[in-house]
Amino acid sequence: MFIFNISNALTLLLLLAATVLLIFLAQELKKSYIVVIPLVFYLILLVMHVFQLITLNADYNYLSSTLSWCVIIDFIFIAITFFSFLWVDDIEAKALNKKSIDNSLDWFWKEL
Repeated sequence: MFIFNISNALTLLLLLAATVLLIFLAQELKKSYIVVIPLVFYLILLVMHVFQLITLNADYNYLSSTLSWCVIIDFIFIAITFFSFLWVDDIEAKALNKKSIDNSLDWFWKEL
């Protein structure tokens, strides 16, 4: 059974570096759709890992803990990229003088 194991330290570090670089690129270009790319990728990974965890055969029970860690890491990356999307969207809205998608986190951005 093939598993895209993101709980591996090297894979986790590479995904984190790629995510941070894409967030930085989106912030510099003031384009929020760039952050959507890793967000969609992590959502697809989450669906894939949950599907694999649900349909796990008895022969592969030793993979359940790895898949559980992958699902937890997927949720963490989804949270990071979602809040980054809101942040970059706010930056883009201020730069273009348009309405942001969601202004409910204005108090949070002012604290940063």
